[in-house]
This record gives sequence, C-alpha cells and structure tokens, in this order.
Amino acid sequence: MTGFSRGDASYGHWRRYVQLAATVLCLCATPAAARTLHLVALGDSLTAGYGLPPGQGFAEVLGRVLKAKGWDVDVVNAGVSGETAEDGLARYDWSVPAGTDALIVELGANDMLRGLPPQGARAALSEILSRATKAHVPTLLTGMRAAPNMGADYQKAFDSIYPDLATQYGVPLYPFFLDGVAGDAKLNQKDGLHPTKDGVQRIVAAILPAVEGVLGKAK
Repeated sequence: MTGFSRGDASYGHWRRYVQLAATVLCLCATPAAARTLHLVALGDSLTAGYGLPPGQGFAEVLGRVLKAKGWDVDVVNAGVSGETAEDGLARYDWSVPAGTDALIVELGANDMLRGLPPQGARAALSEILSRATKAHVPTLLTGMRAAPNMGADYQKAFDSIYPDLATQYGVPLYPFFLDGVAGDAKLNQKDGLHPTKDGVQRIVAAILPAVEGVLGKAK
C-alpha cells in the first residue's frame, strides 16, 4: 500500500472513508428494537373473567397494568370457565403455541370444588410444567387451596401439589391466586367464588412482581 501524508488529497478521502465505515459499524451494532412479548395466562374461570364486564378479567387488567409500567407485552386470555387441570392440559398445545414467551398457569380450583382426587390435578399440572420446561418457556405457577370442608386429608394432599411441583420443575410459585380476596364478600361476586372488578384489581396488584419476574426471564 502506497503511503500518503496529511497534505495529500487522497488522505482526506481515506479519512472520510474511515469515518463512514465507523458509522456503518455503529449502526450495525445497535440492538434491534425490542419485540412484543407474548404472555399466555392458562387457566379456568378465574383467569377467563367469569361474571365480569368485557375487559375486566384478570388477563386484560394484567395486560393494561404491565403496559402502564412500560412492558411491551400481549397478555393472552387462555382461561376457560369450568375447566379442570386435565382440561387445561388437553388444550395445552393450541393454547400455548410456539412463540409463547412466558406462561402463567392457574388451574386446579375446579378439581377441588368437585372433590376430584388430588392425584389427577397433580399429574395434569406436572405434564403442563414439563411441556413448558422442555420448550424453555418461563412459567409462573399459581397455587390454589382446598376449602376446609374438604377435610384435613384432602386439604393436605391438594395444597401440597403446587409447592411440590414448583420445586420439582424449578419454577416460581405464587402460593395462592386468590390471596387477599378469598373470603372477602366485598371483593367477590354473589357466588362467593369469583372476584369482582375490585377483586381482580387486588389480585393483579399482588401478583404483579411475580409476573414481572417471569417476563424478565423471557427477554
């Protein structure tokens, strides 16, 4: 390569070329714009928003709160009223499609209300978590508690499902989905089982840190 001095015209051309190349490299190194995260809430009527006006269910309210906090996220309401954990498992593949960035699992309440054997809910939830783990989908497991009238043995067997599975699969656990709402007549509809609009707000406010933790793993 032939040398040249600062006074040469070719030096000026060379310098401008270097500056242009550096600019291009900087542009190429700039991170791509953040993409929208897809968070699926797989659950039953508590997720679906049973008895509430459109847009006031758990998934919808959670989505609005997350966006207000700066998250670029689409919360998918994959809640179906009346479903057991096994029902949720049966539709897992199409409810949690490829491209899902994070997952909330809220199932088991109907198993308990119907007095179904806890082993069934445990097996179904275990398979759901297994599939999510294999697909590398960060997952938040939300717990449910058996009503006292189910008896001590049933209560012990059912309540242990969630912490056991969270430990087994290494996923975060939100111990009780209805924490702060269950048993409060002001926060529940007339059936005493499903939260009102205010009840949903309470649930979302309480679970928000755990949800943000899961979304952080999806980035």
